[in-house]
Formats: sequence, C-alpha cells, structure tokens
Amino acid sequence: MKFCDLNTLSFYGYRQKVKDIVQGALFPEAGLDNRVGHAGGAGGLVIVRDLDLFSYCESCLLPFQVKCHVGYVPSGERVVGLSKLSRVADVFAKRLQEPQRLADEMCSALHQGIKPAGVAIVLQCTHIHFPDIESVFLDSNHKGWVKILVSSGSGDFENKNADVWNDFFSLLKFRGISVDKIHFRGSSDPCWCPSQSFLSAKVSSKIGPVNPVMISAVASIIESLGEDPLRNELIGTPSRFVKWLMNFQNSKFDVKLNGFLYGGIDALNVNEEINLNKKITSELNIPFWSQCEHHLLPFHGVVHIGYLISDGFNPIGKSLLQSIVHFYGFKLQVQERLTRQIAETISPLLGGDVIVVVEASHTCMISRGIEKFGSSTATIAVLGRFSTDPTARASFLQSIPSPTSTGEQ
Repeated sequence: MKFCDLNTLSFYGYRQKVKDIVQGALFPEAGLDNRVGHAGGAGGLVIVRDLDLFSYCESCLLPFQVKCHVGYVPSGERVVGLSKLSRVADVFAKRLQEPQRLADEMCSALHQGIKPAGVAIVLQCTHIHFPDIESVFLDSNHKGWVKILVSSGSGDFENKNADVWNDFFSLLKFRGISVDKIHFRGSSDPCWCPSQSFLSAKVSSKIGPVNPVMISAVASIIESLGEDPLRNELIGTPSRFVKWLMNFQNSKFDVKLNGFLYGGIDALNVNEEINLNKKITSELNIPFWSQCEHHLLPFHGVVHIGYLISDGFNPIGKSLLQSIVHFYGFKLQVQERLTRQIAETISPLLGGDVIVVVEASHTCMISRGIEKFGSSTATIAVLGRFSTDPTARASFLQSIPSPTSTGEQ
C-alpha cells in the first residue's frame, strides 16, 4: 500500500476548510415581498438530495458509503451556491468518521458558514460487513452490509418535532426513506461498525495473534493524518484493521473438489468430440468478497459460471462452485486473476468448456481519485469451446441478468 496515496487521495478532508469553500459563494436573494409565504432568501426550504459520498470508518478503517441529503432555510438574504453544499459534505466525509458525528459536523459547519435559519442533514450509511470466512463457505446468504440512517439539525431544525422537519421528510419520501427509522442525535444505539460486534470478535479470534509491527504501522498512518491514535474511538482501530486484513492471508483451506461432484472427472473423456447439441449449464449471481492487493481496499460483486457437459455427466453442485469462488476471493487479489483462477479450477472437472464472468464494484474506484459512483467492472475468462465458438459465448452472456447495485441502499 502506498501511504502517500492513502493520505493524499482518501483523506484530503483534513486539509480543507469550510470557510474557504463557502466564502465567495453566498449570493443575495430577497425572496417574496409583500406576499404571504416564504421563498428564497426570505426563508424557503432548500434541499439538495442524493449526494453520493464515501467515508472511512474510524473503528476499522474500512470505507463506508453515504447518500447525503442536505437542507437549509436561508436567512438574511443569503443563499449559497448549491455545489458548495456537496463540497462541504465531502470535506467531512474524507476524514475518519462515524455516521452521527459526520452528520453533526456537516450541520455545524454549514450553519456557521451560511448563517441560515436552520440546517438539516440526513445520511443513509452502508458499511461493509466483516465476513466470517468459515460461515461464508457454508452460507450463501451471508449478509455483507450494515445500514443506518442518521440525522442532525440546527436552528429551526434543532427540535426534531419541529414542523419544518415535516417538509424536509415529505420531500425525502420520494427517495424511499422511512422516517421512523432515522436516528436523531443523542440516540443511545451501540456502535454501528460490525468490527465491534460479538460475531466479528469471535471470528477475529480465530485468526491468531496479530503482528504488533503491523499494528504500529497502521497507528502511524492514523497519526500522520493529524488524528490522535489514543483518542478513545481510535484505540482499537489499528488492531481491528489488521485482523480484517489477515482474513486475506494465504488461505490454508483445502477445496475438496471430488467430494462435491455428483459425477466423477473420469466420467468425461476430455478428448471427446464436441457435441454441437450440448446444453449450457449455468450458475449465476454467486456473491463474492475480496481485497484489492494494489490499494488494500475491498471489492465485491457476483460471479457467473457457464459450462458444457456431455450426456450422462451430471452438473457440478452449486455448493462446490460457491466454495471455489470464496476460496479465491479470500485472498489479496485483482479481478482479472480471480476470474482466470475460477475458470482454470473448474475447467478440468468438465473437460475444458468453461466461461466465467465476474462483475464487481471496487471501493478504490469510488473512495479515491476519480470517485466514479455507480461504476462496476466486468471481466471474462473463456476456455475450450467458449474460446472458439462466438455463438456459445453469446448464448451464455445473454443469459446474465442486468446488473444491480451490489451495495444495497
């Protein structure tokens, strides 16, 4: 991992000031004159919805996704350029955070910078879950996300029962937000980070002793950001991050291929003449998790597998395919290699006619540098007949369902 990249690209919020962003972006708007109602600078509610952000959890250093909704009530004939609301939100997102403090810091900064009658913030936050490697091999329904809705308000919005919140929430209903699930400041909910859950502690304990040199290295990164590693919320963070990383050490699991087969490898003559009437057997949307070896950031998605089998030879069991996918996923990886490894493992079991497609979302694409939200990467590996028969490839590729967001909101 390049420490300079981590500091420069992922945590630039520590080097930016809200005052520098807002100054020069305040414009005079008088609003309604001699009429009933409020608008513009006279006090009408202004909302910017669906700002996509990424932040880093202070409890484990893993990225979490944020959909931010910002509202404010102008006063003193001052309105702010709408893009500045997004930029201010991003300043605080590009720091070590937890959802409620992130909302509170955005709210406070905008209130001081714009001096409105009130500011409202609602955040939809989605955190990657610490996978239990052993249970993931056995449970295809492993839930990979933890979600929370938080809010913060100042001025007119300081009272959570104020009428102005009704206007704000009414507009947010168009974005599928359930108001009764929103956490307000002061709620006594436990830490949302799954690294501190009992299950995760149980899983991490199976990893064994954590190298103190690695823990010190992570602590030095935190300190280089200007944070105090001894701050209560950060004391256990280096250890938790190292335990997460050690999930992806060179795995000792054995993939017992023969035990999962309904037929045997010997039942198929690999030199058999290709039967043009072979039917493509497929297993679609097998979920996986992995860790990018270039940036030490997670990537996740689904794997689609297709293969041709001869008459009398049974398909591979789904549990075996899931096991193979998870086996190669739980390593430091690149997506291209992951795709090839899955294909090359399955190929000799079926005589060589295999196609594998991997669709994934990479947090390095959206939490660093270019920040392309909603982007995904697809890779393909083709062996045997699929490498020479465009019709067979097209038939399988057309069977793949349209992609959906792997980070549920």
